[in-house]
Amino acid sequence: MAAAAETGVRGDDERVAPDALRSLIGEIMRRDGCGDEEADAVAHHLVDATLTGHDSHGVIRTPRYHHWIASGVLKPGASVEVLLDTGPLLQLDGGSGMGQWVARQGLAMGLERCAAHGMALVAMRRGGHIGRLGAYAEEACARGIVSIQFVNVAGGRLVAPFGAAQKALSTAPMAVGVPHGEGDDFILDFSTAVVAEGKALVAAQGGKALPEGALIGPDGRRTSDPAVLYGDTIGTSVPDPRAGAGALRAMGEHKGSGLALACEILAGALTGGGASGPAPHPFGNGWLLVLVDPARLDNPLGFGAEVADFIAWVRGLTPDAETGRVLIPGDKERASRAERLANGLPVPQPVLREILAVADALGIGVDRRDLLVRGAH
Repeated sequence: MAAAAETGVRGDDERVAPDALRSLIGEIMRRDGCGDEEADAVAHHLVDATLTGHDSHGVIRTPRYHHWIASGVLKPGASVEVLLDTGPLLQLDGGSGMGQWVARQGLAMGLERCAAHGMALVAMRRGGHIGRLGAYAEEACARGIVSIQFVNVAGGRLVAPFGAAQKALSTAPMAVGVPHGEGDDFILDFSTAVVAEGKALVAAQGGKALPEGALIGPDGRRTSDPAVLYGDTIGTSVPDPRAGAGALRAMGEHKGSGLALACEILAGALTGGGASGPAPHPFGNGWLLVLVDPARLDNPLGFGAEVADFIAWVRGLTPDAETGRVLIPGDKERASRAERLANGLPVPQPVLREILAVADALGIGVDRRDLLVRGAH
């Protein structure tokens, strides 16, 4: 097994069987008002995010989704509404639905238009919380399609831009997916904050600690303490990242901050969902999805061969002394999925307790021991 520092696994994490937890989360979503397919889509996405090592967008989100549904922030049963249809260009409204459900509808529509036109652009507003972008990039890659995604959260002020010590931007993630043809798809998926808010949530609930300087306090000093983000709610079942006076920091100093601003403009302003500025907007992801069929382009080098040769060449470069190996985006997720399928999902004990508390509140009888992989504590 890989070292804890590499996998993000802590010694007191529970090792949970993926199928058992997927079934439980699906039942929680059904009790919260989701249809069967909708509940299964959300549960599959959350478990898969944890399998790939993106714990911030994984099963830890279950109690928060339950809370958001109860408060009306998320609306189970919503389907996308087509606002504009010009063939390859679609503008959609997700109706504040379960993000993974409405995003999969939008992706399916986009892939259908891409097959017809060679490319498609999907602009969705009010998309709930669509989760790990890499999942949609992987699905497009499986169809041989290149994808580019920009996302924001309307009104979701959590991140301080370069030079500021106040929340102003959402975590504004983006993703690029390029099919490789031999399984090693290029899946670039990252938040434009130093860390995603979900990673701060993981740290606040007993998971992997944040890197030094990932946040900034109201005094303008950099810190790794998630309490500056969550304030007095840090010890509650659903910590509120808007309760503290501090903020996440934009990655990459001025360059990363500029990319975050671009995500806000493209995913927020262009989709019609709204950026994270001072004006009030309904909660939800804005999502700009670009899909391109490389087979439609005149490429004498051969797209697939060029991608494969380039990635093989990069992997063959001499590694630096600190990392010891050269990785491409997607490698860590594939390695994590293989390890966690074999050994179970590492779930911090406080997170598992909160999931079980939600299940109990909904009248779902479950024995914690039935969720653990055989031999786990």
